[in-house]
Amino acid sequence: MEVLKHECGVAMIRLLKPLEYYKKKYGTYAYGINKLYLLMEKQHNRGQEGAGVGVVKMHSQPGNEYVFRERALGKDAIQEIFDEIREKVENTHLSDHDAEWIERYAPFIGEIYMGHLRYSTTGKSGISYCHPFLRRNNWRSRNLLMCGNFNMTNVDSIFAEVAACGQHPRIYSDTVVLLEQLGDALDKENHRIYRQYRDSMDGYRLACQIEDNLDIRRVLAAKAPSWDGGFVICGATGSGDMFALRDRHGIRPAFYYYDDEIVVLASERPVIQTTFNIPRRDIKELTPGSALIVNKAGVVSVDDILGEAENQRCSFERIYFSRGSDADIYRERKQLGCNVVPAIMKSIDNDFSHSVFSFIPNTAEVAFIGMCTQLEKELNKVKEAQIIQAQKSGTLTPELLSEIMSQNLRIEKVAIKDIKLRTFIAEGESRNDLAAHVYDVTYGIVENGIDNVVVIDDSIVRGTTLKQSILRMLDRLHPKKIVVVSSSPQVRYPDYYGIDMSRMGEFIAFRAAVQLLKDRGMENVLEETYRRCLAQEKLLDIEMVNCVKAIYAPFTQEEISDKIVEMLTADGSINAEVELVYQTLDGQREAIPTCPGDWYFSGNYPTPGGVRLVNRAYINYYEGNTEKR
Repeated sequence: MEVLKHECGVAMIRLLKPLEYYKKKYGTYAYGINKLYLLMEKQHNRGQEGAGVGVVKMHSQPGNEYVFRERALGKDAIQEIFDEIREKVENTHLSDHDAEWIERYAPFIGEIYMGHLRYSTTGKSGISYCHPFLRRNNWRSRNLLMCGNFNMTNVDSIFAEVAACGQHPRIYSDTVVLLEQLGDALDKENHRIYRQYRDSMDGYRLACQIEDNLDIRRVLAAKAPSWDGGFVICGATGSGDMFALRDRHGIRPAFYYYDDEIVVLASERPVIQTTFNIPRRDIKELTPGSALIVNKAGVVSVDDILGEAENQRCSFERIYFSRGSDADIYRERKQLGCNVVPAIMKSIDNDFSHSVFSFIPNTAEVAFIGMCTQLEKELNKVKEAQIIQAQKSGTLTPELLSEIMSQNLRIEKVAIKDIKLRTFIAEGESRNDLAAHVYDVTYGIVENGIDNVVVIDDSIVRGTTLKQSILRMLDRLHPKKIVVVSSSPQVRYPDYYGIDMSRMGEFIAFRAAVQLLKDRGMENVLEETYRRCLAQEKLLDIEMVNCVKAIYAPFTQEEISDKIVEMLTADGSINAEVELVYQTLDGQREAIPTCPGDWYFSGNYPTPGGVRLVNRAYINYYEGNTEKR
């Protein structure tokens, strides 16, 4: 129901054959750029604020461009970029030239392709913040094209390190700082090889020797160990080396495939499967802490750079962001729906006859399928019990048996996203009234004052859409009770590794816990937590703990859920009884056992940077610094 912003989606391609090979086999020199377009479109869900494309042309001649880049802003950025690229390519009239000319001169027809889809997690916007970023130099081996799906929690210390080297980054952002940091390491790698061969060769031969012997592992190992965050960092040099490095905990996802024709990496596995028609078993997950590296000669390796640490693969990726067409994610989301059924049964008092089940489009649909599958099993148990009871009492007749067996789940589509209403000209209650009509309802499926309406969503984070739109919309059906189900647990803590959730006061669960403390005369917990958070700032990273857990500690999940309902319905505009049913943390962990990164729900951050920032977020909240994250 609530759109969360996420950074970001990446795609990389390296062609391992001459361009003429792809022309003969696939009918076009533009094979690589066409595949990049598909990889990006199929990951459009990951970023709609902007996009960027970079291409490295390894056989360009001096005096001609060899690193091409195109970026655009907005939800239509992908189409805008590729329309621009298509026009530039068509203007060269590829059919009028041979393969050698195309390899040397055709724009955006190269050997390395990089794509990026952006969702800002910092609030910063504009074309200058769109990836890929480019570090220019007159020597091809010192050019660096970089993009990533990441958020660094220690950007201050990284920036200080870069500045201490004498560099002067022109923008304060983690992307620029990482670009300059890696650029510095790349310069030093160039110097290392230069010193090794300068006495035996010079000029063009020496430049080629440097290009042929760059060790990208050394470049990454020199800088990456200082990074704290979740990341997949992708890069390419102007001379033809390509890499993608994943954080040691595997927080951000990356998958790859290669054969004798191509190397491809993307944020999600199904997009590679679909784009290249590759069996799922042939696509590999990039090992946490490792880098996929392709050198200038086309040699592919996966190298351990950081070491694989404790598995903290992001569970929210599985619940919400990644495409549900992935076989594992589809299965996991169904299981999430199954696991909330016991709480749903309790909420509706096992009354199937007077309960309508639905979902709020569209990401919750798979969890809804799982929920209904389990509800069917529960209904079958009810039918079995009724039949056994009738047999024991001697009242079982063909008519009664038919009546019992005819009981079915009442599955309906109660909500339809009607139009994208623009409410910028409205204020106050007028704005809320408009928001309530973003969804339309299906009338005639709920018996007034008698039926329960049960709707499932993948997550409830801020509660804004629930209050302003969903509850009002469902109440128009006049149900006896509205049960809103979240297939994920209560989101209680900010994320600092790539998802735009960073202010404590944004979370409805946090606001409910704070209000409960006040209601019960426990305001001292708020002040004590503030003082503990302040004290944490003086500690070493290894000594820090998440002090904000104390806000939730006195209460059960059900108590917080009930308080959320009270807050959402306080204005008296909802006539039906309302109940929130959240997934339990145990239920979530059972459904997604391979991705235990659940700091959003548990507060167990995988890196010191997350712990430091959650305490800082509470300090900002307590001091009223709403603009700070």
